[in-house]
Amino acid sequence: MKITVTGSLGNISGPLATLLVNAGHDVTVVTSSAGKKADIEAIGAKAAVGSAEDADFLTQAFTGADVVYTMVPQQGNSDDYKAFIRKIAANLAAAVKNSGVTKVVNLSSIGADVPSGTGPIAGMHDAEEILGKLDGVTIKTLRPASFYYNFYANIGMIKHGGIIGANYPADTPLVLVHPKDISDAAFEEITAPFTGNTIRYIASDEKTAAEVTTIIGAAIGKPELPWIEFTDEQSIGGMQQAGLSEDVAKNLTEMGNAAKSGIIFTDYYKHKPALSKRKFEDFAKEEFAAAYNAS
Repeated sequence: MKITVTGSLGNISGPLATLLVNAGHDVTVVTSSAGKKADIEAIGAKAAVGSAEDADFLTQAFTGADVVYTMVPQQGNSDDYKAFIRKIAANLAAAVKNSGVTKVVNLSSIGADVPSGTGPIAGMHDAEEILGKLDGVTIKTLRPASFYYNFYANIGMIKHGGIIGANYPADTPLVLVHPKDISDAAFEEITAPFTGNTIRYIASDEKTAAEVTTIIGAAIGKPELPWIEFTDEQSIGGMQQAGLSEDVAKNLTEMGNAAKSGIIFTDYYKHKPALSKRKFEDFAKEEFAAAYNAS
């Protein structure tokens, strides 16, 4: 099959593109960085260099594809994060329509069933609706849990403050996923028959914030590492100090409150998938500790 993958060689799209190439498919990878062209070609794929904010470029990249894998890139400096997500989703939808593509695997998020009050996840809800309005297009929607890799953002906090935390308490249940499990699921959905619009949740592990802290602390030799619940104001201020825009910081803080209330997990628990073998303990020992020690 001819398959176009958006997301460059990111944590999901990179492994996904490699899986698809190794399975014998004709793969085009969309990237905004010309510097990635050689790396994309090195795995046996073609590179389409351009911006996801350019619907005409996306149309050209999608034309001729049997299946397209779509995703909205993360944004750290947006003045309106939800509007950015909606804009990219509209561009993706326009490109799918204008290219004649009829099969899409779209990366969304756990909690995307909820229309508001969930930070950037509410933007993913809107993105699902935008793509869902396409006539004659079959869409498989992936709703993964929170990425293991998100905890890399806490390395500075641990090193300089001796703490880890967010704006929710230590007993908050979290649903987590290794990005490679998302790549595996995307590969399965792209290569399986398309028989109607479907939603698939993807998760690797379930832990409380306290359990995550204990596991990370043990992996980096800091068994005393505490989880600290921040106020919303502290959360927003800390993320701005880390370089995020005020709007992005507010959105991520809103997402933290949604985790605290549990609203982003309600539909997941109704359609809970089997958890993978990539457990958080293994990630902490093998990947987080290496990143922590190298920083």
